[in-house]
Amino acid sequence: MNQEPERFVTSQLNRREEQFEETLRPARFEDFPGQERVKERLHIFVQAARERDEALGHVLFCGPPGLGKTTLAHIVANARGKQIKATSAPVIERPGDLAGLLTGMGEGDILFIDEIHRLPMVIEEYLYSAMEDFVIDIMIDQGPGARSVRLNLPRFTLVGATTRQGSISAPLRSRFQMACRLDYYQAGELERILERSAAILQVRAEAEGLREIAGRSRGTPRIANNLLRWVRDYAQVKAANRVDREAATRALEMFDIDEQGLDEMDNRILETIIRKFHGGPVGLKTIAVAVGEEVGTIEEVYEPFLIQEGYLMRTAQGRIATVKASRRFGLPQPAPAAANVQQPELL
Repeated sequence: MNQEPERFVTSQLNRREEQFEETLRPARFEDFPGQERVKERLHIFVQAARERDEALGHVLFCGPPGLGKTTLAHIVANARGKQIKATSAPVIERPGDLAGLLTGMGEGDILFIDEIHRLPMVIEEYLYSAMEDFVIDIMIDQGPGARSVRLNLPRFTLVGATTRQGSISAPLRSRFQMACRLDYYQAGELERILERSAAILQVRAEAEGLREIAGRSRGTPRIANNLLRWVRDYAQVKAANRVDREAATRALEMFDIDEQGLDEMDNRILETIIRKFHGGPVGLKTIAVAVGEEVGTIEEVYEPFLIQEGYLMRTAQGRIATVKASRRFGLPQPAPAAANVQQPELL
């Protein structure tokens, strides 16, 4: 019985729900709260291109999932007044797939590739000439009769999004004119996002209720919007269709999401490190086996937030629970953790 809420929090809160996100996705910079420095750079970038009537340079968005990379790509296209064609890197399997996408674009249009670090190497190499010279060479036939056909492309803009910037090869990364990193949002910024979302969804929400949701959303708009939808459903059934602080608190407690935004799996990871492994260091694979979760899920979904909030440290020897994590469970900091971690000497 206890697995259902956990599974929802683990997967659904970080899974793209296309129709829901399309409804709530802003179309202008003015309607996009947060990421002020990124928006300022993009606004100047787009305005300069409009005044010169040129295609935008290639742009790379990087950062954790759910922070608005796809939304910003669409906003850039709207601001530039051009069409955007969106796809995902795993879908592009053959050079012909890439050629079909590029040849069908208009002058100055935008090709958005999500999770661009997952592009096959052969496709990535075709992108080099497409991004720099706006041509692509396609091989026709095989063996002695093979020949290369050069296709001229319109001057398009490639906008890539990635959650792993370090996994992008240096040649591809260097061809992007602008790289923008998105950071986690502050609670106040998430409140503004939730206010807009509540108005669109016609949810009767009080400021205190939205503040409660924002504080437990792990700094991620996608999670905040998904939690808002859940709290709306809870309020409809249990709280006279009104989202106030009490309704939001009770709804979120059903998913074991506490005031700091930690859920059941977060607590299980920390408690496992502290109680079973004396605070660490302990390897990631060992943690994954102990808590019954995939290594990739722990590394990509849970660890970033736990590290950012100061509950976990990642070292060369393994993962270590901090004093803050130990105090959370009312336990003293285990001695082995302090003994095993030494500060490197400064040379």
